[in-house]
Amino acid sequence: MDFLSQRALVGGSTQGIGRAVAEELARRGATVTLLARNETTLREAAAALPTPAGQAHDYLVADFSQPNQLQEQLQAYLQRHPEGVDILVNNTGGPAGGPILDASIDAFRAAFEQHLICNHLLAQAVVPGMQRRAYGRIINIISTSVKQPLPGLGVSNTIRAAVANWAKTLANELGSHGITVNNVLPGATVTQRHTSLIEKKTEQTGQSVEEVEATMLKLIPAGRFGQAAEVAAAVAFLASSAAGYITGINVPVDGGRTGNL
Repeated sequence: MDFLSQRALVGGSTQGIGRAVAEELARRGATVTLLARNETTLREAAAALPTPAGQAHDYLVADFSQPNQLQEQLQAYLQRHPEGVDILVNNTGGPAGGPILDASIDAFRAAFEQHLICNHLLAQAVVPGMQRRAYGRIINIISTSVKQPLPGLGVSNTIRAAVANWAKTLANELGSHGITVNNVLPGATVTQRHTSLIEKKTEQTGQSVEEVEATMLKLIPAGRFGQAAEVAAAVAFLASSAAGYITGINVPVDGGRTGNL
């Protein structure tokens, strides 16, 4: 599972799961392009990535709330890197929580653009190069809500499911080109989003952080929250040549929390 001479483009990669994925791929020899909206944090994160093979990591500044800007940035990026991308990891922060009936139409539109539309633009940009090489890996970081909707995450549940079905359709279309498309579904993983969801729950219920966490942990057979590095390990496997016959699937990394196969 090494990625020497391969280039990876990783979204949402200045923190949390995205950063853990970028670090794991870099540690295994990939040259990584970080993708996020804050240039300062991108520069710092790129400089901190491992370089065991002397890689020259870089970054791409784009705001997923502005798909047209992303498209322009991708065109410029591919002019700088005509060799293209071998591994695309689609990842971005989840929509705000709340009951689905309370969600505004604009919230659905914004989430659809930030998740599905931007994933689609990224795939459209990198797939032609993958097709020329008859090799590629596309991995989408989504959520276990794809398999079992989560309470209080109405917009997220809806949009994540759309992304999963988009990915399955793409997997079917690209399978004959040596390109795999898979989804990794993190469960309760220690990230900034995880912390913010717990804090919101404490505000809603009046419970302490410890009480909220204890309630969450009762639903996880593993008895603990996941770490971003554990999700990154699953991504690295799916990105490897060893996973060449695995495509179009959802892989929960959730300590057994999801209540179905």
